[in-house]
Amino acid sequence: MKRYGHGLVVGRFHPPHAGHHHLVATARERCERLTVLVRASAADSLTLDERVAWMRETHPDALVVGAPADGADTPTARAAALRAAVPERIDAVFTSAAHPEEPGRRLGAATVRVDSGHLGLPASEAVRADPAGCWDHLAPPVRAALTRRVVVLGAESTGATTMTLALTGHYRRRGGVWARTRYVAGHEDDAPGARHHDRPPRSVDFPVLAQCRADREEEAARDGAPVLFCDTDAFATTIWHERHTGTSSPAVGEIAARGRQHLWLLTDHRGVPYEPTGDTARRDGDRLRPWMTARFLTQLTRTGRRTAVLTGPHEERLAAAVAAVDALLAEGWGLTEPPEEPR
Repeated sequence: MKRYGHGLVVGRFHPPHAGHHHLVATARERCERLTVLVRASAADSLTLDERVAWMRETHPDALVVGAPADGADTPTARAAALRAAVPERIDAVFTSAAHPEEPGRRLGAATVRVDSGHLGLPASEAVRADPAGCWDHLAPPVRAALTRRVVVLGAESTGATTMTLALTGHYRRRGGVWARTRYVAGHEDDAPGARHHDRPPRSVDFPVLAQCRADREEEAARDGAPVLFCDTDAFATTIWHERHTGTSSPAVGEIAARGRQHLWLLTDHRGVPYEPTGDTARRDGDRLRPWMTARFLTQLTRTGRRTAVLTGPHEERLAAAVAAVDALLAEGWGLTEPPEEPR
């Protein structure tokens, strides 16, 4: 099998999937060095930066660069854009396209077609149309970006943890890829230096808690199902900071602003018996639960976060929560089809 000095793979990778990774891995095996060029247009629903980052993580032994495709609307213009993005000599262009000759011919390079059809790998159109159905063909960083993240939050003893576990079990029972549905626990003890049950929490504890939860969430999203349930999140931690210190925390707010959550389920305090845990909860009693519920809802609304308030007995709350999550999932991912390029 012929080997080449410098190989090139060009694509939009919108999003990258197993077919793309097979193409890149095959090209890397046959070249001394490989460049992967990620092209983008203003109409793309996934940013160029994130696609470049995903490909770099998945293929650390290749040089991955990005270039906008806008304006390159003729074969000659596209070839010029390729040369500008990759000025070094190209010996071979590896492609899985049905009509692969044009890039290699215009760059004065060999064209090597890699056919992955026999491997049962999905086409890009299928992945964009149904990411959940192609979930196992997506790499961890892509799954983390596409996972629909649902936060369950509420005041003390309002059933947020119970609801998180109930939702996780409900979606796991759907089977298939959904059997891998995960949740991120909201236990404050998991963060070093933040033992809220033993003493009143300090302001410096909260950024640690928020970042710890954000990190656990990101890790869980990389290898779970298309939905992830979180028992509180960094946004909720901003309200807990107010509850315990009486002030806001810019540091926690910055962590919350970087979050990638999609839906917040607020557990109402009404109708839920108060069962305190820890010295702080016993000292404050039930008096702050109405304030916290109202504060959560005010800030969720003010910041434009998609919210459903869960009320009534547990069965009604679970049914409402499932309906809200199903509605989110039914909207799909809105991955746009790349504009057609004339040959």
